[in-house]
Amino acid sequence: MEERTNGDLSSFVLIPEERMPEKKISAGDLEHTKKRLEMLDKRLDNIDSVVTALVERVMRQPVTIEVTCPKCGSTVQIMLTSSTKTAGKG
Repeated sequence: MEERTNGDLSSFVLIPEERMPEKKISAGDLEHTKKRLEMLDKRLDNIDSVVTALVERVMRQPVTIEVTCPKCGSTVQIMLTSSTKTAGKG
């Protein structure tokens, strides 16, 4: 027979952390976690590269974004520019 709580938390039992049984971590689990962390690290590096390239582009030249209102059809242009000057080579 299946017990249903309907949102009532009275059937849950809290066990203090020191009384919980220790879970053995296998070498396979550890390797899998290591690979997942490496993948996450690579993805974060890629995101960082894209954001850095975008910021460098905005610093060099203005970027214009056009947004069209779906109700009235009017277009709004937003221009992003930098207030700092980049140093020239030489």
